Amino acid sequence: MTLPPDHPRVAARRIGVLLVNLGTPDDPSVPAVRRYLAEFLSDRRVVEIPPLIWQPILRGVILNTRPKRSAAAYAKVWDQTGGDSPLRAITRDQAEALKTAFGDRVMVEWAMRYGQPSIADKLSALKEAGCDRILIAPLYPQYSAATTATVSDRVFDILKGWRWQPALRTLPPYHDDPAYIDAVAASLRAGLAALDFEPDVVLTSFHGMPERTLMLGDPYHCQCQKTARLLREAMGWSEDRLRISFQSRFGRAEWLKPYTDATLEALPGEGKRKVALIAPGFSADCLETLEEIAMEGAEIFQHAGGERFAYIPCLNASEGGVALLKTLLERELAGWI
Repeated sequence: MTLPPDHPRVAARRIGVLLVNLGTPDDPSVPAVRRYLAEFLSDRRVVEIPPLIWQPILRGVILNTRPKRSAAAYAKVWDQTGGDSPLRAITRDQAEALKTAFGDRVMVEWAMRYGQPSIADKLSALKEAGCDRILIAPLYPQYSAATTATVSDRVFDILKGWRWQPALRTLPPYHDDPAYIDAVAASLRAGLAALDFEPDVVLTSFHGMPERTLMLGDPYHCQCQKTARLLREAMGWSEDRLRISFQSRFGRAEWLKPYTDATLEALPGEGKRKVALIAPGFSADCLETLEEIAMEGAEIFQHAGGERFAYIPCLNASEGGVALLKTLLERELAGWI
């Protein structure tokens, strides 16, 4: 087909896949962390306090105190050689590993919900490349309004300003998907086999949420519990051998329990002096796993009398992790490719 000479450029039709993870500051400096936290903590899905009450607290107290502490924490895990945060580097590696996984007509990109690269920029890039069908893939195994839903919110807010919108699909939560459970179990087995000690207990730590989110109908807590149960069954273990906990609580409200830090503090008193910890709710290692768990968690456990502590990394861009993402994405692309 020949277009008129003055016709706008028309790109060849393609299919887009956009991997989305939570986000990261541009660098581990206080100003960069402040910008990141201002965006993250202003999201009504993340903090469900009315803005008239919350914003003065955020702007007047939190953004003048927390960025310094958070910047110091980010500096501990920042990749000084590559000059990037672990979360951004790993998400980029995941996307790169999937670039050619679905054929020439499928374009795989990645973005951060907060920070850079932005969802807006990457959606525009996919559109300019001719993608008239796009699969949005939030990389959260368990669904929560504060994670999965806010990705959808942002995507649809962006599309409100587009005259010609693509067809969209979104990756559903995969907390109980056999491929996910198998991948986590295989990673856990390999991680344990590499240790020079036998853990008395394996702790699965998921990111925490305010307890009220459960009462309001958020399925996150139930999906975390199911993931832990299925993983326990896959390993053939008892409830005492593989336990569940929740980390990263913030503020004075009650959060989902049991708390990871409190559990680590209590385990030595139960005679559990050797522990391994995994974080199956995270698709990529980040500040919350590398600093809060692998560093702070180890210190808490050892100070309470623990003897041996090991953190087993997330699936990340490992062979098993990439194979899992390929399986999940290929299923959702069915009918398009």
